[in-house]
Amino acid sequence: MDAKLKAILANWRDLNESLHELNEDQVRTMLDWELEHEWRVTVVERLHQRYNALRVKREREELMARNKGG
Repeated sequence: MDAKLKAILANWRDLNESLHELNEDQVRTMLDWELEHEWRVTVVERLHQRYNALRVKREREELMARNKGG
């Protein structure tokens, strides 16, 4: 994980302020790192919540694109 993502995980304020700027892969990387190294429950929950929102958005867009193509 790169230094930028580690810095975001350093404290709750930075995490919440930065999550909306990150893509699905970055959030997943942070979630995986947190699960392997720190396992702070509130951080895991917040990262999972954001990851899930991004994943659902992507999947919904993929479904809509398939519908337009067919």
